[in-house]
Amino acid sequence: MTPGLKVRALRPKDRDAALAYLGREHRLNLALIDLVLRLGRPASRLAPRPELVAAWQGSELAGVAALRPSLMLDARAQPEALEALFPHLGGVGSGLVKSTEDVVGPLWEWLSSRGHKSILDRIEIGYAVEPGALRPAAAPVGWEVRSARAADLDSLVEAARRSLLEEDRPDPSKGDPDGFRRWVHSRLPRATVAEGPPGLGFVAYGDVQCQRGWLLQGVYTWPESRRRGLAAAGVSQLCAEAFGAGADHVQLAVVDGNEAAERLYGKLGFDRYARLRTLLFA
Repeated sequence: MTPGLKVRALRPKDRDAALAYLGREHRLNLALIDLVLRLGRPASRLAPRPELVAAWQGSELAGVAALRPSLMLDARAQPEALEALFPHLGGVGSGLVKSTEDVVGPLWEWLSSRGHKSILDRIEIGYAVEPGALRPAAAPVGWEVRSARAADLDSLVEAARRSLLEEDRPDPSKGDPDGFRRWVHSRLPRATVAEGPPGLGFVAYGDVQCQRGWLLQGVYTWPESRRRGLAAAGVSQLCAEAFGAGADHVQLAVVDGNEAAERLYGKLGFDRYARLRTLLFA
């Protein structure tokens, strides 16, 4: 470890310093910022209590990492700060991490040297749109874009399963189906769906919702409902909600080479802002 560099748990009293530090790259660190905002707040089903650690050089922050509920690493941390943080990840047996290649590359070297295996390793492109740039799309005739309801849970569980399989990720129904259902249920309050004559045809989740930005994940259109404009309408509705709540921007990530998604978000006014590496390991 670099002399003078110390690692300790991030505490509620550190919140302002951590937000100022992470805010220098707020788009790349949005999910981590959301966890820092929760420090000291009561835990809930939608927002479990986070566990974060930070590397300090004297009184100055040099790097931040989240251990729970998800593994995250500060996208602007210097190599020596990452090196100091990695040993504190030892209790994380498996996980999914998404950040810049400069962060994920060294992390994977460290994980693989300790026997971890890569299940998924791919490049994604981060897209973002600001309020003045959005070119919204309306829902097609006969379709309604709305917030998800409890009665939608079965359909959303199946959609989440299909989405993971399409990404060549493990089938959750063969591992812990009850846990997977609970995970989808926990996200229900942040889900937006499109419903039409066949039933649900689209879903997306505003997993991070704060003034610094909204992060959309789990964007999925049922195969039989594709090429109808549902994704454009659903994402437009989420963007409208975000900007109505005062969000700085809305962001999401697209698998590199997914030209259809790139065209879709380009038409809505999204621009590329980062090249990201996503690693699923066990």
